[in-house]
Amino acid sequence: MSTDAAPAWSFRHHWMAHAATHAMMRPNKPALRYLGETTTWAQLSRRSLQLAAALADRGVAEGDRVAMLTLNHPWFVESVFAANSLGAMAVPLSFRLAPLELDYILADCTPSAILVDAQLLSLLQAVPAAASIGTVIVVGESEEAEGRTAYEEFLSARAPMELPDVSEESTALIMYTSGTTGRPKGVLLSHRNLQVQAITCIRAMEIFDDSDVGFLTAPFFHIAGLGSIVANFLVGGTVVIHPLGAFDPQAVLEAYEREGATVVFNVPQQWDLICAQPDIGKRDLRLRIISWGAAPASDTTLRAMAESFPNALNVAVFGQTETSPITCVLRGEDSLRKLGSVGRPIPTIQYRIVDAFMNDVAVGEVGEIVYRGPTVTQGYWNKPQETAAAFAGGWFHSGDLVKQDEEGFVWVVDRKKDMIISGGENIYCAELENVIAEHPSVLEIAVIGRSDERWGQVPVAFVTLAPGADLSLRELTGFLDGQLASFKMPKDLVVVPELPRNAGGKVLKGLLRAQDEKRAQGPA
Repeated sequence: MSTDAAPAWSFRHHWMAHAATHAMMRPNKPALRYLGETTTWAQLSRRSLQLAAALADRGVAEGDRVAMLTLNHPWFVESVFAANSLGAMAVPLSFRLAPLELDYILADCTPSAILVDAQLLSLLQAVPAAASIGTVIVVGESEEAEGRTAYEEFLSARAPMELPDVSEESTALIMYTSGTTGRPKGVLLSHRNLQVQAITCIRAMEIFDDSDVGFLTAPFFHIAGLGSIVANFLVGGTVVIHPLGAFDPQAVLEAYEREGATVVFNVPQQWDLICAQPDIGKRDLRLRIISWGAAPASDTTLRAMAESFPNALNVAVFGQTETSPITCVLRGEDSLRKLGSVGRPIPTIQYRIVDAFMNDVAVGEVGEIVYRGPTVTQGYWNKPQETAAAFAGGWFHSGDLVKQDEEGFVWVVDRKKDMIISGGENIYCAELENVIAEHPSVLEIAVIGRSDERWGQVPVAFVTLAPGADLSLRELTGFLDGQLASFKMPKDLVVVPELPRNAGGKVLKGLLRAQDEKRAQGPA
Protein backbone atom coordinates (compact mmCIF):
# COMPACT_ATOMS: atom_id res chain seq x y z
CA MET A 1 0.00 0.00 0.00
CA SER A 2 1.33 3.44 -0.91
CA THR A 3 2.22 5.74 1.97
CA ASP A 4 1.96 8.86 -0.16
CA ALA A 5 -0.45 11.39 1.34
CA ALA A 6 -3.37 12.67 -0.67
CA PRO A 7 -2.86 16.21 -2.01
CA ALA A 8 -4.01 18.87 0.44
CA TRP A 9 -6.46 20.41 -2.06
CA SER A 10 -8.49 17.19 -2.17
CA PHE A 11 -9.69 17.94 1.37
CA ARG A 12 -10.81 21.45 0.47
CA HIS A 13 -14.32 22.70 -0.27
CA HIS A 14 -13.98 25.48 -2.85
CA TRP A 15 -14.56 25.84 -6.57
CA MET A 16 -10.96 25.11 -7.59
CA ALA A 17 -11.02 21.79 -5.72
CA HIS A 18 -14.44 20.96 -7.16
CA ALA A 19 -13.17 21.70 -10.67
CA ALA A 20 -10.15 19.44 -10.11
CA THR A 21 -12.42 16.67 -8.83
CA HIS A 22 -14.79 16.96 -11.79
CA ALA A 23 -11.79 16.99 -14.15
CA MET A 24 -10.79 13.62 -12.72
CA MET A 25 -14.23 12.00 -12.32
CA ARG A 26 -16.14 13.45 -15.30
CA PRO A 27 -13.43 14.95 -17.55
CA ASN A 28 -15.46 15.13 -20.76
CA LYS A 29 -18.65 16.50 -19.25
CA PRO A 30 -19.38 20.09 -20.35
CA ALA A 31 -18.63 22.58 -17.60
CA LEU A 32 -19.30 25.73 -19.64
CA ARG A 33 -20.94 26.47 -22.97
CA TYR A 34 -20.63 29.76 -24.80
CA LEU A 35 -21.86 30.57 -28.30
CA GLY A 36 -22.06 26.86 -29.10
CA GLU A 37 -18.52 26.11 -27.91
CA THR A 38 -17.94 23.69 -25.01
CA THR A 39 -15.35 23.82 -22.24
CA THR A 40 -15.17 20.46 -20.46
CA TRP A 41 -14.31 20.10 -16.80
CA ALA A 42 -10.89 18.73 -17.76
CA GLN A 43 -10.25 21.75 -19.97
CA LEU A 44 -11.50 24.24 -17.38
CA SER A 45 -9.30 22.82 -14.63
CA ARG A 46 -6.22 22.53 -16.87
CA ARG A 47 -6.53 26.00 -18.39
CA SER A 48 -7.15 27.61 -14.99
CA LEU A 49 -4.00 26.01 -13.59
CA GLN A 50 -2.01 27.03 -16.69
CA LEU A 51 -3.14 30.61 -16.19
CA ALA A 52 -2.32 30.39 -12.48
CA ALA A 53 1.21 29.28 -13.35
CA ALA A 54 1.59 32.17 -15.80
CA LEU A 55 0.36 34.69 -13.21
CA ALA A 56 2.75 33.23 -10.63
CA ASP A 57 5.62 33.79 -13.07
CA ARG A 58 4.61 37.47 -13.13
CA GLY A 59 4.81 37.62 -9.34
CA VAL A 60 1.12 37.26 -8.45
CA ALA A 61 0.95 35.64 -5.03
CA GLU A 62 -1.28 34.98 -2.05
CA GLY A 63 -3.16 38.08 -0.92
CA ASP A 64 -2.69 39.94 -4.23
CA ARG A 65 -5.59 41.22 -6.29
CA VAL A 66 -6.31 40.25 -9.89
CA ALA A 67 -8.91 42.42 -11.63
CA MET A 68 -11.21 41.43 -14.50
CA LEU A 69 -12.71 44.01 -16.85
CA THR A 70 -14.54 41.66 -19.18
CA LEU A 71 -17.85 40.70 -20.68
CA ASN A 72 -19.42 37.33 -19.90
CA HIS A 73 -17.47 34.40 -21.31
CA PRO A 74 -15.65 31.26 -20.09
CA TRP A 75 -12.32 33.09 -19.77
CA PHE A 76 -13.75 35.03 -16.85
CA VAL A 77 -14.34 31.80 -14.93
CA GLU A 78 -10.84 30.56 -15.82
CA SER A 79 -9.38 33.82 -14.56
CA VAL A 80 -11.21 33.72 -11.24
CA PHE A 81 -10.19 30.10 -10.65
CA ALA A 82 -6.59 30.92 -11.62
CA ALA A 83 -6.28 33.89 -9.28
CA ASN A 84 -7.88 31.95 -6.42
CA SER A 85 -5.55 28.98 -7.04
CA LEU A 86 -2.69 31.29 -6.00
CA GLY A 87 -4.55 32.53 -2.94
CA ALA A 88 -5.10 35.85 -4.77
CA MET A 89 -8.41 37.74 -4.75
CA ALA A 90 -10.43 38.14 -7.94
CA VAL A 91 -11.89 41.62 -8.48
CA PRO A 92 -14.66 41.70 -11.13
CA LEU A 93 -15.12 45.22 -12.54
CA SER A 94 -18.22 46.67 -14.16
CA PHE A 95 -17.62 47.81 -17.73
CA ARG A 96 -20.73 49.99 -17.34
CA LEU A 97 -18.89 52.39 -15.06
CA ALA A 98 -17.39 55.68 -16.14
CA PRO A 99 -13.57 56.06 -16.17
CA LEU A 100 -13.56 58.14 -12.98
CA GLU A 101 -15.59 55.47 -11.18
CA LEU A 102 -13.22 52.72 -12.30
CA ASP A 103 -10.25 54.86 -11.36
CA TYR A 104 -11.36 55.00 -7.73
CA ILE A 105 -11.84 51.23 -7.58
CA LEU A 106 -8.47 50.38 -9.15
CA ALA A 107 -6.69 52.88 -6.90
CA ASP A 108 -8.45 51.29 -3.91
CA CYS A 109 -7.71 47.62 -4.63
CA THR A 110 -4.30 48.10 -6.38
CA PRO A 111 -4.33 44.92 -8.50
CA SER A 112 -1.09 43.22 -9.50
CA ALA A 113 -2.65 42.10 -12.79
CA ILE A 114 -5.75 42.78 -14.83
CA LEU A 115 -7.51 40.80 -17.55
CA VAL A 116 -9.39 42.98 -20.03
CA ASP A 117 -11.42 42.28 -23.16
CA ALA A 118 -9.90 43.80 -26.29
CA GLN A 119 -13.07 45.79 -26.91
CA LEU A 120 -12.81 47.34 -23.42
CA LEU A 121 -9.17 48.41 -23.76
CA SER A 122 -10.12 52.00 -24.59
CA LEU A 123 -12.11 52.20 -21.34
CA LEU A 124 -9.18 50.85 -19.33
CA GLN A 125 -6.75 53.24 -21.04
CA ALA A 126 -8.94 56.16 -19.94
CA VAL A 127 -8.45 55.18 -16.29
CA PRO A 128 -5.35 56.85 -14.73
CA ALA A 129 -4.87 54.18 -12.04
CA ALA A 130 -4.54 51.49 -14.71
CA ALA A 131 -1.07 52.76 -15.59
CA SER A 132 0.32 51.33 -12.35
CA ILE A 133 -0.86 47.75 -13.01
CA GLY A 134 2.15 45.58 -13.75
CA THR A 135 0.52 42.87 -15.86
CA VAL A 136 -2.21 43.58 -18.42
CA ILE A 137 -3.62 40.51 -20.19
CA VAL A 138 -5.94 41.10 -23.14
CA VAL A 139 -8.66 38.61 -24.02
CA GLY A 140 -9.47 38.46 -27.71
CA GLU A 141 -6.24 40.07 -28.92
CA SER A 142 -4.02 37.74 -30.93
CA GLU A 143 -0.72 39.63 -30.79
CA GLU A 144 1.52 40.97 -28.05
CA ALA A 145 1.66 44.76 -27.69
CA GLU A 146 3.71 47.12 -25.60
CA GLY A 147 2.62 46.95 -21.97
CA ARG A 148 0.23 44.06 -22.45
CA THR A 149 0.06 40.41 -23.43
CA ALA A 150 -2.49 38.31 -25.30
CA TYR A 151 -4.52 35.92 -23.15
CA GLU A 152 -4.14 32.70 -25.14
CA GLU A 153 -0.40 33.14 -25.68
CA PHE A 154 0.06 34.03 -22.01
CA LEU A 155 -1.84 30.94 -20.88
CA SER A 156 -0.62 28.34 -23.37
CA ALA A 157 3.07 29.02 -22.73
CA ARG A 158 2.83 27.44 -19.28
CA ALA A 159 2.23 23.91 -18.04
CA PRO A 160 -0.53 23.52 -15.43
CA MET A 161 0.69 23.98 -11.88
CA GLU A 162 -0.33 21.65 -9.06
CA LEU A 163 -3.23 23.14 -7.16
CA PRO A 164 -1.85 24.34 -3.81
CA ASP A 165 -3.65 24.21 -0.46
CA VAL A 166 -5.93 27.27 -0.35
CA SER A 167 -7.98 27.81 2.79
CA GLU A 168 -11.75 28.14 2.58
CA GLU A 169 -11.43 31.16 4.88
CA SER A 170 -9.31 33.10 2.38
CA THR A 171 -10.95 35.81 0.29
CA ALA A 172 -12.09 34.63 -3.13
CA LEU A 173 -13.75 37.81 -4.42
CA ILE A 174 -13.79 41.54 -3.86
CA MET A 175 -17.16 42.66 -5.23
CA TYR A 176 -17.49 46.44 -5.42
CA THR A 177 -20.85 47.92 -4.55
CA SER A 178 -21.69 51.60 -4.23
CA GLY A 179 -22.22 52.89 -0.71
CA THR A 180 -24.56 55.57 0.57
CA THR A 181 -21.59 57.94 0.84
CA GLY A 182 -21.21 57.73 -2.92
CA ARG A 183 -17.90 55.84 -2.79
CA PRO A 184 -17.80 52.17 -3.83
CA LYS A 185 -17.00 49.60 -1.16
CA GLY A 186 -15.18 46.34 -1.86
CA VAL A 187 -17.15 43.49 -0.28
CA LEU A 188 -14.88 40.63 0.80
CA LEU A 189 -16.35 37.21 0.06
CA SER A 190 -14.51 34.09 1.18
CA HIS A 191 -14.57 30.62 -0.33
CA ARG A 192 -16.62 29.57 2.70
CA ASN A 193 -19.20 32.27 1.92
CA LEU A 194 -19.58 31.07 -1.65
CA GLN A 195 -19.75 27.37 -0.85
CA VAL A 196 -22.56 27.90 1.65
CA GLN A 197 -24.24 30.02 -1.03
CA ALA A 198 -23.95 26.97 -3.30
CA ILE A 199 -25.72 24.87 -0.66
CA THR A 200 -28.45 27.52 -0.46
CA CYS A 201 -28.97 27.31 -4.24
CA ILE A 202 -29.01 23.50 -4.12
CA ARG A 203 -31.80 23.65 -1.52
CA ALA A 204 -33.80 26.43 -3.19
CA MET A 205 -33.48 25.10 -6.76
CA GLU A 206 -33.63 21.40 -5.82
CA ILE A 207 -30.38 20.65 -7.66
CA PHE A 208 -29.78 16.98 -6.86
CA ASP A 209 -27.18 15.90 -9.43
CA ASP A 210 -25.07 17.06 -12.38
CA SER A 211 -27.87 16.70 -14.95
CA ASP A 212 -29.09 20.30 -14.66
CA VAL A 213 -28.14 22.93 -17.22
CA GLY A 214 -27.86 26.38 -15.68
CA PHE A 215 -28.23 29.47 -17.85
CA LEU A 216 -26.52 32.77 -17.07
CA THR A 217 -27.73 36.15 -18.30
CA ALA A 218 -26.61 38.26 -15.29
CA PRO A 219 -23.23 39.98 -15.66
CA PHE A 220 -20.32 38.39 -13.82
CA PHE A 221 -19.44 41.69 -12.15
CA HIS A 222 -22.77 41.46 -10.29
CA ILE A 223 -23.06 38.96 -7.43
CA ALA A 224 -26.15 37.55 -9.17
CA GLY A 225 -23.77 36.27 -11.85
CA LEU A 226 -21.37 34.00 -9.97
CA GLY A 227 -23.84 33.66 -7.09
CA SER A 228 -26.41 31.99 -9.31
CA ILE A 229 -24.09 29.31 -10.72
CA VAL A 230 -21.92 28.29 -7.75
CA ALA A 231 -24.11 25.20 -7.23
CA ASN A 232 -23.19 23.98 -10.73
CA PHE A 233 -19.51 24.23 -9.83
CA LEU A 234 -20.12 22.11 -6.73
CA VAL A 235 -22.19 19.32 -8.30
CA GLY A 236 -20.47 19.28 -11.70
CA GLY A 237 -23.37 20.50 -13.81
CA THR A 238 -23.21 22.58 -16.98
CA VAL A 239 -23.53 26.36 -17.22
CA VAL A 240 -24.50 28.11 -20.44
CA ILE A 241 -23.04 31.62 -20.51
CA HIS A 242 -25.21 33.92 -22.61
CA PRO A 243 -23.45 36.88 -24.29
CA LEU A 244 -24.09 40.26 -22.72
CA GLY A 245 -25.70 43.08 -24.66
CA ALA A 246 -29.17 44.51 -25.09
CA PHE A 247 -31.55 41.92 -23.68
CA ASP A 248 -33.19 40.05 -26.57
CA PRO A 249 -36.01 37.81 -25.28
CA GLN A 250 -36.27 35.90 -28.56
CA ALA A 251 -32.55 35.12 -28.53
CA VAL A 252 -32.78 34.01 -24.89
CA LEU A 253 -35.72 31.70 -25.58
CA GLU A 254 -33.95 30.22 -28.59
CA ALA A 255 -30.88 29.58 -26.43
CA TYR A 256 -33.02 28.01 -23.66
CA GLU A 257 -34.43 25.61 -26.25
CA ARG A 258 -31.17 24.91 -28.07
CA GLU A 259 -29.10 24.34 -24.91
CA GLY A 260 -31.75 22.44 -22.94
CA ALA A 261 -31.62 24.93 -20.05
CA THR A 262 -33.30 23.70 -16.86
CA VAL A 263 -32.45 26.31 -14.17
CA VAL A 264 -32.58 29.99 -15.15
CA PHE A 265 -32.51 33.38 -13.42
CA ASN A 266 -33.70 36.76 -14.70
CA VAL A 267 -34.74 40.06 -13.17
CA PRO A 268 -38.53 40.74 -13.33
CA GLN A 269 -38.22 43.19 -16.23
CA GLN A 270 -36.55 40.47 -18.30
CA TRP A 271 -39.25 37.96 -17.39
CA ASP A 272 -41.87 40.48 -18.60
CA LEU A 273 -40.18 40.58 -22.02
CA ILE A 274 -39.79 36.80 -22.20
CA CYS A 275 -43.41 36.09 -21.26
CA ALA A 276 -44.64 38.59 -23.84
CA GLN A 277 -43.18 36.58 -26.75
CA PRO A 278 -46.06 35.24 -28.89
CA ASP A 279 -44.38 31.91 -29.72
CA ILE A 280 -43.43 31.00 -26.16
CA GLY A 281 -46.00 28.20 -25.93
CA LYS A 282 -44.71 26.53 -29.09
CA ARG A 283 -41.14 26.06 -27.89
CA ASP A 284 -39.69 22.78 -26.65
CA LEU A 285 -38.38 23.99 -23.30
CA ARG A 286 -36.98 21.94 -20.40
CA LEU A 287 -37.18 24.69 -17.78
CA ARG A 288 -37.97 23.34 -14.33
CA ILE A 289 -36.81 26.31 -12.19
CA ILE A 290 -37.62 29.90 -13.20
CA SER A 291 -35.93 32.18 -10.70
CA TRP A 292 -36.00 35.92 -10.20
CA GLY A 293 -34.65 38.58 -7.90
CA ALA A 294 -32.69 41.88 -7.69
CA ALA A 295 -35.95 43.86 -7.96
CA PRO A 296 -39.62 43.42 -6.94
CA ALA A 297 -41.96 41.44 -9.22
CA SER A 298 -45.55 42.56 -9.75
CA ASP A 299 -48.67 40.41 -9.58
CA THR A 300 -48.88 40.73 -13.37
CA THR A 301 -45.33 39.44 -13.81
CA LEU A 302 -45.85 36.46 -11.49
CA ARG A 303 -49.09 35.44 -13.20
CA ALA A 304 -47.49 35.75 -16.64
CA MET A 305 -44.61 33.51 -15.51
CA ALA A 306 -47.05 30.94 -14.16
CA GLU A 307 -49.07 30.92 -17.39
CA SER A 308 -46.02 30.82 -19.66
CA PHE A 309 -44.20 28.07 -17.72
CA PRO A 310 -46.90 26.02 -15.97
CA ASN A 311 -44.57 23.07 -15.30
CA ALA A 312 -41.73 25.11 -13.79
CA LEU A 313 -41.22 26.00 -10.13
CA ASN A 314 -41.08 29.75 -9.57
CA VAL A 315 -38.39 30.68 -7.01
CA ALA A 316 -37.67 34.23 -5.85
CA VAL A 317 -34.39 35.03 -4.11
CA PHE A 318 -33.50 38.05 -2.00
CA GLY A 319 -30.29 39.29 -0.48
CA GLN A 320 -27.32 41.55 -1.09
CA THR A 321 -23.68 41.35 -2.08
CA GLU A 322 -22.57 41.26 1.55
CA THR A 323 -24.49 38.02 2.13
CA SER A 324 -23.18 36.13 -0.94
CA PRO A 325 -26.08 37.07 -1.76
CA ILE A 326 -29.20 35.03 -0.81
CA THR A 327 -30.82 35.50 2.61
CA CYS A 328 -34.50 34.83 1.81
CA VAL A 329 -36.28 32.52 -0.62
CA LEU A 330 -39.90 32.67 -1.80
CA ARG A 331 -41.07 29.52 -3.52
CA GLY A 332 -43.66 29.37 -6.25
CA GLU A 333 -46.46 27.94 -4.14
CA ASP A 334 -46.27 31.04 -1.94
CA SER A 335 -45.52 33.73 -4.54
CA LEU A 336 -49.12 34.84 -5.08
CA ARG A 337 -50.38 33.97 -1.60
CA LYS A 338 -47.63 36.14 -0.12
CA LEU A 339 -47.47 38.70 -2.92
CA GLY A 340 -44.84 41.32 -2.20
CA SER A 341 -42.93 39.18 0.29
CA VAL A 342 -39.27 38.29 -0.28
CA GLY A 343 -39.90 34.93 1.36
CA ARG A 344 -38.56 33.20 4.46
CA PRO A 345 -34.94 33.50 5.65
CA ILE A 346 -32.77 30.54 4.62
CA PRO A 347 -31.94 27.88 7.25
CA THR A 348 -28.18 28.51 7.15
CA ILE A 349 -28.36 32.14 8.29
CA GLN A 350 -29.13 33.70 11.65
CA TYR A 351 -31.28 36.82 11.53
CA ARG A 352 -33.10 39.26 13.77
CA ILE A 353 -35.44 42.18 13.10
CA VAL A 354 -34.42 44.99 15.45
CA ASP A 355 -35.06 48.60 16.37
CA ALA A 356 -32.40 51.32 16.54
CA PHE A 357 -31.25 50.00 19.94
CA MET A 358 -30.85 46.39 18.73
CA ASN A 359 -34.00 45.26 20.52
CA ASP A 360 -36.09 42.65 18.70
CA VAL A 361 -39.36 44.06 17.37
CA ALA A 362 -42.68 42.26 17.60
CA VAL A 363 -44.19 40.27 14.74
CA GLY A 364 -45.71 42.67 12.23
CA GLU A 365 -43.65 45.65 13.38
CA VAL A 366 -41.02 47.33 11.20
CA GLY A 367 -37.34 47.02 12.04
CA GLU A 368 -33.98 46.50 10.38
CA ILE A 369 -33.10 42.92 9.50
CA VAL A 370 -29.61 41.99 10.68
CA TYR A 371 -27.67 38.83 9.93
CA ARG A 372 -24.80 36.61 10.92
CA GLY A 373 -23.72 33.26 9.55
CA PRO A 374 -21.42 31.53 7.05
CA THR A 375 -22.61 33.53 4.01
CA VAL A 376 -22.00 36.95 5.58
CA THR A 377 -19.03 39.00 4.36
CA GLN A 378 -15.82 39.37 6.32
CA GLY A 379 -16.07 43.13 5.83
CA TYR A 380 -15.04 45.80 3.35
CA TRP A 381 -11.64 46.09 1.70
CA ASN A 382 -9.57 48.93 3.16
CA LYS A 383 -12.54 50.30 5.12
CA PRO A 384 -12.24 49.36 8.81
CA GLN A 385 -14.62 52.08 10.01
CA GLU A 386 -17.36 51.07 7.57
CA THR A 387 -16.82 47.43 8.51
CA ALA A 388 -17.12 48.20 12.23
CA ALA A 389 -20.30 50.21 11.62
CA ALA A 390 -21.83 47.44 9.50
CA PHE A 391 -21.22 44.89 12.29
CA ALA A 392 -22.26 47.06 15.24
CA GLY A 393 -23.60 44.85 18.01
CA GLY A 394 -22.08 41.72 16.47
CA TRP A 395 -24.61 41.44 13.61
CA PHE A 396 -24.35 42.58 10.00
CA HIS A 397 -26.72 45.51 9.42
CA SER A 398 -28.42 45.05 6.06
CA GLY A 399 -29.97 48.51 5.85
CA ASP A 400 -33.29 46.89 4.92
CA LEU A 401 -36.32 47.89 6.97
CA VAL A 402 -38.69 44.92 7.04
CA LYS A 403 -41.60 43.34 8.82
CA GLN A 404 -42.35 39.65 9.32
CA ASP A 405 -45.67 37.86 9.58
CA GLU A 406 -46.60 34.99 11.88
CA GLU A 407 -45.61 32.42 9.23
CA GLY A 408 -42.10 33.85 9.01
CA PHE A 409 -42.47 35.62 5.64
CA VAL A 410 -40.55 38.87 5.31
CA TRP A 411 -41.66 42.07 3.57
CA VAL A 412 -39.21 44.87 2.74
CA VAL A 413 -40.85 48.14 3.77
CA ASP A 414 -38.07 50.59 2.99
CA ARG A 415 -34.31 50.88 2.74
CA LYS A 416 -32.17 52.74 5.17
CA LYS A 417 -29.63 52.87 2.40
CA ASP A 418 -31.18 55.29 -0.03
CA MET A 419 -31.19 53.07 -3.08
CA ILE A 420 -32.95 52.84 -6.43
CA ILE A 421 -33.23 49.46 -8.21
CA SER A 422 -33.29 49.99 -11.96
CA GLY A 423 -33.34 46.93 -14.20
CA GLY A 424 -31.78 44.89 -11.40
CA GLU A 425 -28.92 47.37 -10.88
CA ASN A 426 -28.50 49.25 -7.61
CA ILE A 427 -28.30 53.04 -7.87
CA TYR A 428 -27.49 54.98 -4.72
CA CYS A 429 -28.97 58.45 -4.51
CA ALA A 430 -26.06 59.89 -2.52
CA GLU A 431 -23.65 58.95 -5.30
CA LEU A 432 -25.67 60.84 -7.91
CA GLU A 433 -26.22 63.77 -5.57
CA ASN A 434 -22.48 64.15 -4.93
CA VAL A 435 -21.70 64.34 -8.65
CA ILE A 436 -24.67 66.51 -9.67
CA ALA A 437 -23.83 68.98 -6.88
CA GLU A 438 -20.61 69.80 -8.76
CA HIS A 439 -22.59 71.45 -11.58
CA PRO A 440 -22.13 75.23 -11.25
CA SER A 441 -25.85 75.92 -11.72
CA VAL A 442 -26.98 73.53 -8.98
CA LEU A 443 -27.52 74.98 -5.53
CA GLU A 444 -29.21 71.98 -3.87
CA ILE A 445 -29.93 68.47 -5.08
CA ALA A 446 -32.03 65.49 -4.01
CA VAL A 447 -32.43 62.28 -6.05
CA ILE A 448 -35.36 59.90 -5.70
CA GLY A 449 -36.59 56.82 -7.54
CA ARG A 450 -39.62 57.03 -9.82
CA SER A 451 -41.65 53.94 -10.74
CA ASP A 452 -41.04 52.91 -14.33
CA GLU A 453 -42.88 50.26 -16.31
CA ARG A 454 -39.77 49.03 -18.11
CA TRP A 455 -36.97 49.40 -15.53
CA GLY A 456 -38.87 49.14 -12.26
CA GLN A 457 -37.42 52.45 -11.09
CA VAL A 458 -35.44 55.30 -12.63
CA PRO A 459 -33.60 58.16 -10.91
CA VAL A 460 -35.13 61.64 -10.89
CA ALA A 461 -33.20 64.73 -9.80
CA PHE A 462 -34.88 67.55 -7.87
CA VAL A 463 -32.72 70.68 -7.88
CA THR A 464 -32.72 74.27 -6.77
CA LEU A 465 -30.63 76.55 -8.96
CA ALA A 466 -28.22 79.34 -8.26
CA PRO A 467 -29.67 82.85 -8.79
CA GLY A 468 -30.10 83.59 -12.49
CA ALA A 469 -29.06 80.08 -13.53
CA ASP A 470 -30.87 77.80 -15.94
CA LEU A 471 -30.46 74.05 -16.45
CA SER A 472 -31.99 71.42 -18.73
CA LEU A 473 -31.88 67.64 -18.43
CA ARG A 474 -29.86 67.46 -21.64
CA GLU A 475 -27.27 69.89 -20.29
CA LEU A 476 -27.08 68.01 -16.99
CA THR A 477 -26.58 64.58 -18.59
CA GLY A 478 -23.91 66.08 -20.83
CA PHE A 479 -22.11 67.33 -17.72
CA LEU A 480 -22.41 63.89 -16.10
CA ASP A 481 -21.19 61.98 -19.15
CA GLY A 482 -17.94 60.25 -18.25
CA GLN A 483 -18.56 60.66 -14.53
CA LEU A 484 -21.52 58.33 -14.13
CA ALA A 485 -22.51 55.10 -15.84
CA SER A 486 -25.36 55.55 -18.30
CA PHE A 487 -27.82 53.50 -16.23
CA LYS A 488 -27.27 55.90 -13.31
CA MET A 489 -28.13 59.01 -15.30
CA PRO A 490 -31.23 60.90 -14.07
CA LYS A 491 -34.14 60.34 -16.42
CA ASP A 492 -35.88 63.56 -15.41
CA LEU A 493 -34.90 66.92 -13.93
CA VAL A 494 -37.33 68.85 -11.75
CA VAL A 495 -36.39 72.42 -10.84
CA VAL A 496 -38.03 73.56 -7.60
CA PRO A 497 -37.81 76.81 -5.59
CA GLU A 498 -36.63 74.90 -2.52
CA LEU A 499 -36.30 71.36 -1.23
CA PRO A 500 -38.70 70.36 1.54
CA ARG A 501 -36.90 69.81 4.84
CA ASN A 502 -37.78 68.84 8.38
CA ALA A 503 -36.88 70.82 11.48
CA GLY A 504 -33.46 69.17 11.55
CA GLY A 505 -32.69 70.27 8.00
CA LYS A 506 -33.04 66.81 6.46
CA VAL A 507 -34.61 66.66 2.99
CA LEU A 508 -38.05 65.05 3.12
CA LYS A 509 -37.70 62.59 0.28
CA GLY A 510 -41.04 60.99 1.11
CA LEU A 511 -42.69 64.32 0.31
CA LEU A 512 -40.71 64.60 -2.92
CA ARG A 513 -41.86 61.13 -3.93
CA ALA A 514 -45.48 62.07 -3.20
CA GLN A 515 -45.13 65.27 -5.23
CA ASP A 516 -43.53 63.35 -8.09
CA GLU A 517 -46.35 60.77 -8.13
CA LYS A 518 -48.89 63.59 -8.19
CA ARG A 519 -47.08 65.26 -11.09
CA ALA A 520 -47.03 61.96 -13.00
CA GLN A 521 -50.79 61.56 -12.56
CA GLY A 522 -51.43 65.00 -14.05
CA PRO A 523 -54.31 67.34 -13.26
CA ALA A 524 -57.18 65.81 -11.28
